[in-house]
Amino acid sequence: MIRNPILPGFNADPSICRVGADYYIATSTFEWYPGVQIHHSRDLVNWALVARPLNRAALLDMRGNPDSCGIWAPCLSHADGRFWLVYTDVKRLDGAFKDTPNSITTCESIDGDWSDPIYVNSSGFDPSLFHDDDGRKYVVNMRWNHRGRGTGGNPKHASFDGILLQEWSPERGLFGPVANIFDGTPRGLTEAPHLFKRDGWYYLTTAEGGTGYDHAVTMARSRSLWGPYEVHPDRHLMTCAAAPDHPIQRSGHGQYVEAPDGTGWHTFLMSRPLPGRFSPMGRETGLERVVWRDGWLYLEAGGQVPRVEVPLAATAAPRRAVERRFGPGPLPPEFQWLRTPDPTRIFRLTPAGLVLIGRESLGSWFEQALVARRQEDFVYGAETELSFDPQSYQQAAGLTTYYNRHKFHALMLTDEPGIGRALTILSCPGDWPDAALTLPAAPVPVGAGPLELRVSVDHACQQFFWRQGGAWQAIGPTLDAAVISDEGGRGEHGSFTGAFVGMVAFDTSGQAAEATFTRFAYRPGAAL
Repeated sequence: MIRNPILPGFNADPSICRVGADYYIATSTFEWYPGVQIHHSRDLVNWALVARPLNRAALLDMRGNPDSCGIWAPCLSHADGRFWLVYTDVKRLDGAFKDTPNSITTCESIDGDWSDPIYVNSSGFDPSLFHDDDGRKYVVNMRWNHRGRGTGGNPKHASFDGILLQEWSPERGLFGPVANIFDGTPRGLTEAPHLFKRDGWYYLTTAEGGTGYDHAVTMARSRSLWGPYEVHPDRHLMTCAAAPDHPIQRSGHGQYVEAPDGTGWHTFLMSRPLPGRFSPMGRETGLERVVWRDGWLYLEAGGQVPRVEVPLAATAAPRRAVERRFGPGPLPPEFQWLRTPDPTRIFRLTPAGLVLIGRESLGSWFEQALVARRQEDFVYGAETELSFDPQSYQQAAGLTTYYNRHKFHALMLTDEPGIGRALTILSCPGDWPDAALTLPAAPVPVGAGPLELRVSVDHACQQFFWRQGGAWQAIGPTLDAAVISDEGGRGEHGSFTGAFVGMVAFDTSGQAAEATFTRFAYRPGAAL
């Protein structure tokens, strides 16, 4: 049984390809480093993270990228004995302009060292690479029209200016005519193009309706690669816009793949919103079975709404707690950091544990010492152990639930004037546009030595705890976990990632005070 989402937690914009019996899905990572997550499966049910290919400065440097910029909608394919990855590094979110350099990198193995990028264009985002059966290659991407009224917070249809197609080769780059092959449907916001060929037809799937609750997968076809493209008889292959009470919402933006036995499958992004339409896990990856009828794809079960459970002769492994004790070696694979290709500036792994080097604030777009993992469950507990000796209130380290600089809660060990060593809570509960920082509880004095910190999340409620050699003690009020979500703060279409939980340190005095974390545990279903 496939149970959606197949990739829980923030895993948006899934691009799928098959190589023999192996399936791979690449998803967006936005400002989180290294860029692009690639998961692998052989049964379409159990998936394992196998690579984050954009892992050095030559491939990706996002210092200064705004929240929810960075890597949008990678496309993964396999041809000529190599994997091909085309991706956008978005440099601006708000306003009329989008700066969207698109690049291609390749590798013979999915987990190898990917080649230095080849620049493609900057005409828009969501590029994909189509390998025709004659060996020629083509790039398609949406075109951004800065003369429209589009902004990151409220995209308008006029800024989404169709799907561009142009031939490309590694030797020549883009060449030949460029054509707008698809203007989209009345739902608008046409993006995320993927091409494939079957039975003499060229098929184009796109995402439409924005990343919110009108999202959809739209399908079109043509006998010629260059069009014109006729739209699916039902217009959309998949959408939940007319099913507001379904557990899956915001379905759209995916890609078709065919199994060795000829069965068809289609990935899609999705969310599981809390009441009030807040999605803390962000946009996750789902998978549905599709069937061919009269030359068009349809969902196997009929209609346009994807199922939570899809029958398949495979068994999903149970979800388990993950406990890490840090020491020398690589960072455990579930963790990422923000923006910088130079992690040695913000952390190192030592025999004593994970050392975070206090740099810029929780609101920085440049160097932020934050190492975190995705929230994957509505109910979970996370805890860590911290050793830190702050000398002023400008030095702080602790445990955070984090979405972006406008949406976080953090339990921090610091030095409070008149108190000394103390625990304090810093919150930015979705305030926009001022990003107002709040302190929801009085500082709590603590003694010298290591501290253990815990957070318990139960749907929309969050509680911090601490202990120092005794029983766990609650600290501060119950906090609103719903704002740590896509829709928190500025609302739908304003941010596109998902909630993380992890360890953070900052030192706004510039002295780079260091904090050591010895362990980190994440326990699904373990809220207190």
